[in-house]
Order: sequence, then structure tokens, then C-alpha cells
Amino acid sequence: MLDLLPSLLMVVFEVFCCKIFFEIFGTVRYKGWLNAAQIILLVGSVFVAAKGLENIFILKQIAIILIFAAFMFWHMKISIKKSLILAVLYQALLLATDYIAFLVYYSGLISNGETTGLIYLLESVLVVLLGKMILYFCVLIIKKKFGKKSTEMLVDSEWLKFLFFPIFTIIVMVAMFSVFGYVEATKQVYLLFIIAFGMAGMNIVEFYLINDIIEREIKLHENKVFQIQVKNQTEMYRSISENFDSQKRKTHEYKNQIVCIESLLGNKKYPELEKYVKEIYGHLDEELDAINTNNVIVNAILNTKYQEADAKGIVFVFRVNDLSQIRMKDEDVVTILSNLLNNAIEACEKCDDKRIIKLKFVNEDDMVIIAVKNTFNHPLCYENGEIKSSKVTRAEEHGIGIKNIIKVIEKYNGSYIIEDSKNEFYFSIIIPA
Repeated sequence: MLDLLPSLLMVVFEVFCCKIFFEIFGTVRYKGWLNAAQIILLVGSVFVAAKGLENIFILKQIAIILIFAAFMFWHMKISIKKSLILAVLYQALLLATDYIAFLVYYSGLISNGETTGLIYLLESVLVVLLGKMILYFCVLIIKKKFGKKSTEMLVDSEWLKFLFFPIFTIIVMVAMFSVFGYVEATKQVYLLFIIAFGMAGMNIVEFYLINDIIEREIKLHENKVFQIQVKNQTEMYRSISENFDSQKRKTHEYKNQIVCIESLLGNKKYPELEKYVKEIYGHLDEELDAINTNNVIVNAILNTKYQEADAKGIVFVFRVNDLSQIRMKDEDVVTILSNLLNNAIEACEKCDDKRIIKLKFVNEDDMVIIAVKNTFNHPLCYENGEIKSSKVTRAEEHGIGIKNIIKVIEKYNGSYIIEDSKNEFYFSIIIPA
């Protein structure tokens, strides 16, 4: 029994490490009770295969690889080929870390001489468990390197804190070998067993606890991103609605104006007619949209932002052409233009003298080029290579806006450049048409 329990616990630890490893490269197919059932069945299958083929090393490795591949194909949304390749890589990593643990032990760095009985069993189990902890540490490093959303939420300094506990556990296990000479009673052996496996188990608990917190933060972040996108789209549709209502009012006014002109003509009041025509002609330029790109969405955004900038005393210089054929989705156009121009207007509002926004949005040479240059007089803050707003009230929203722009650019396999020099901020985007 004393031999079977450590072996079972080892398999449980291996399975959880395998689960973490596979989830780096795919998404979980099922959650809840079915997920728990998969883990229990996998633990039982690996344990039976390991014990049944204990003396046939090659066959045991092949059997375990196939079991991991089959169960992880069931557990993850990945192809059977990818599952098999990952199972081979994981098993190779497992064997390598076991080899490292035994190499350290037999090199004499932590060996305590000849031992027998329970002490020998404890020593053997701790060496294997040390290998599993090294495996867990390696899986975390791989997750940091190749992980996606969950790793983006933790900066390097936070990852170092996260890795402290597994490193501390490895050091404690190595230190345990130095006390074997003082172990005399069976209870002491059991106590060391409990401490060793307890610390290993706490690493898994810590991982899933932090992972749950990160997933919750991701959902909150995505909700904020969604709210900002809805806000931008609402502003755009409100602008279109206002323009439509304005056109209806203008149509009604034009009818009244034509009636008035006809009346003046009928009464042959030509001086009054000339004066009246000049008055209504002077208002036409103000009422017409300043920008027309043959794209309704682009027109709505640019004209709205142009009017907003003009009302705030900001010079808006633009260069556009026919954008009727761009393949970008409307919501992506809204994300890029709204965020870029909102940030540019906010920056220009703080300028004491020069308030200028220059926009280039053209479709030429099979490329969509979007570039915004604006003046600013407040220092730009950079953190981990990302621009942070200097505004306390909307700093988080500003940062999410920049990330949303970059996300859209990557979606269309585009590229971008961000520069700031001589009190001018420049954001240039190139997207294949």
C-alpha cells in the first residue's frame, strides 16, 4: 500500500501537468463534471498502464503516449495528429526531467549514502517527485513562452512571483535529503511523505487558483473592450441618424425657400430676391458634409469628427480617395478611426498653441493606408512597450483603445508604426486591400 499510494499520486501530478501542457496549445472541449470524469479516467488508465507494463520500458512509454493522445484529443479542441505530437513531446519532457532528478541524486549532490527500508523508499519517491516538480516548472516556462491570453495578463515581474513557489518547493525537496540520516521512526517517514506531496499538490492548487483569477480578469477586460466598441458604434450610428434627420429638415426648408423665391419672382421684387438668394447660398457650404469617400461609414465618422474638431478650434487636414471597395468590416473601420481620432482630438485639446490633426485614409496600390498625425504638449507614458494615457480618468480606456486598433490590424495581417517627435504623435497603418 505504501508503494501504490505514492505511485498513484505521481500519476495524478503527471496528468495535471499534461493537462496544463496541452491547454497551452488549444482550448478545452468540455467543462464541469465531464472534465472531471476525463481526468479521473485518464489517471486510472495511465496508472494501470504504468503498473502493468512496469518491466517493459519501451512498450510502457508507447502505451502512455497513446493514452495521453487519445484522452487529450477528447479533452481538447485539437486534431488527433496534433494531440499525438504533443503527447510525444510531453512524454519526452517528462523523461528528461526524471533523468535530471536522478542525475542530480546519483551525482552525489544530494545523496546521503546507502539507505534501506522505509528510508530508501522515501528517498526514491522524493527523487521521482523532484523530477515531477522540475517537469511542472518547465511546463510553466513553456506556458509563459507560448501561452496566449492568460499569459498576456501577467507581466514578467508577476511571472517571477508566480514561479517562486515551485522553485521554493524544489529547494525544500532537495533539502529533505539532508535529514534522512536523522529519520528513525515510521511516523517521521510518513510526515516527510505528507510534506513532500502536500507541497507538490499546493503548486497545482496555486496554479488553478491564479488561472481562475486571470480568466475572470480576461472576461472583465473583454467586457470593457465590448463596451468601448458599442460606444464607438453607437456614436457612429447616432451621427448617421442625426445627419438623416438634418437632411429631412433641410428638404422641408428648401421647399419653403422655393415657395418664397417663386413669390418674389411673381411679385417682381428682384432686389429682395437677389438678397434672399445670397443669404441662403452662404449657408450651403456650412450644411454640406465636408468629406465624401463613397463609403457611408467612413463618411459618418470623418464628418462627425471633423465637426467636433472644428468646434474645438482644431485644424483638421485630410487626404482621402474612393474607399467604396475596401474589404474591412464596418465595425473594424469604426474601431480604428474612432479610437485614433478620439485620441488625437483629446491630445490637441491640451495644446496651448498649435492644434492640428492630419489624416490620410486612401486605398491605393492594393493597400489601405490610414495615418493620423496630431500635435500634443503632454508627455507620453510608456509601460512594457505600450502607450499609457496621462489622463487618470480614462487611462484604462485609452490603453484598451490602442490595443483594439492593433488587434484589428493583426486580424487583416497589416502592419503599423507609432512614433512621437517634436510634439507630434504619429500612428500609421498599412493593411492589404
